[in-house]
Amino acid sequence: MTLAQAVIEGAEPGELAALPVPSAYRAAYLRKDEVGMFGPVPHGTGGVDKDVRRSIHVGEVPMPELAPDEVLIAVMASAINFNTVWSAMFEPIPGFAFLERLGRTDPRHDLPTHVLGSDASGVIVRTGAAVRHWRIGDRVVTSPAHLDSQDPIVQHDGMLAADLRAWGFETNFGGLAEFAVVKATQLLPKPKHLSWEEAACNMLCASTAYRMLVSERGARLKQGDVVLLWGATGGLGAYGVQLVRNGGGIPVGVVGTPEKAELLRRLGCEHAVDRSQFEHLGDEKAWRRLGAEIRRLVGEDPAIVFEHTGRDTFGASVYVARRGGAVVTCGSSSGYAHEYDNRHLWMRLKRIIGSHGANYQECHEVNRLISLGMIHPALSRVYPLDRTGEAARAVQTNRHVGKVGVLCLAPREDLGVEDHALRERIGEERLRLFR
Repeated sequence: MTLAQAVIEGAEPGELAALPVPSAYRAAYLRKDEVGMFGPVPHGTGGVDKDVRRSIHVGEVPMPELAPDEVLIAVMASAINFNTVWSAMFEPIPGFAFLERLGRTDPRHDLPTHVLGSDASGVIVRTGAAVRHWRIGDRVVTSPAHLDSQDPIVQHDGMLAADLRAWGFETNFGGLAEFAVVKATQLLPKPKHLSWEEAACNMLCASTAYRMLVSERGARLKQGDVVLLWGATGGLGAYGVQLVRNGGGIPVGVVGTPEKAELLRRLGCEHAVDRSQFEHLGDEKAWRRLGAEIRRLVGEDPAIVFEHTGRDTFGASVYVARRGGAVVTCGSSSGYAHEYDNRHLWMRLKRIIGSHGANYQECHEVNRLISLGMIHPALSRVYPLDRTGEAARAVQTNRHVGKVGVLCLAPREDLGVEDHALRERIGEERLRLFR
């Protein structure tokens, strides 16, 4: 019996420890010799369609050795994040540049293949010599922050670490694979009421939204705050809406179709802005119309604007935030070069808060909320590992809601549930809302 087969069949820890680690494993990866395949034209400026199905391959890659502070996970399921799309388009710079830089201190990562993926659920099958709190056989989910735990700043906030990297984006051996290598400080216990694919889809987006909205390092959401959320039924937005509702805020979600507006209402967000009415947000006239629509819905301007779309919306976000309000941003999926009218920032005492990922404690807090059944998966569709390229393409072209999952070693959906009582109390309709 192979190690992968033993995990699938639920073998005991002793049996897992006795089986050999394979010398190679199947994974979704990029090839260094294909970095220039799409040409030099940046995304969003016209020209070639950078179809990620062309650049993402699935096949065998070599198994790395473990460092003392790392674990090897048999990955049951993973998920697509937009950083996987950026990697597969080789933008804003090819990910192999990150691997080359990391390779100066850890040569294992500087390879001609880059295994993608920043989310995973699975079973620990090996631990490094310095790992203390985790054991072979533990069921875990991963958080994406890959950093040096001996850096003093990590004791304050790991997101400030000089060597902070997004696992599976700026490192190798990511989660879209049958096995993955992570640091022990990325591990959290798998929520017992969730299936493998439901558990795998949460951590990157849910923890990012938590830091943006709830953490003392973010916008510090309080009861009654009106929060405008761009892409409210997307991966980040779906968790943002839930966190706003849980915290006593008033979410206002921006969506592009009536179907997504209905999904928002079922998620508990009563107020939806139709994005199709505001396709061009490049001037103050359009910003005013957007602000008027928000006030029509809730009677006031938003205290917080939840930003991750970037260039297409940032000027509007700065404008519509209330006097003394905040725009909290964690990304720029429509482009990094933002333009906004600074008068509306400085004269109305607004703030722009940069937020990136989440530290280990913030990940622990949001995983606790998920484990208690207070935050639910936003999983909408699941693909097999062999079709990772198609899964990433769905995210690239925005043909999805919520999160897109990928089965790795799990032979089918709906496996891995341990706490059936909690699942029954929550209800399948709630847990499968996005499906």
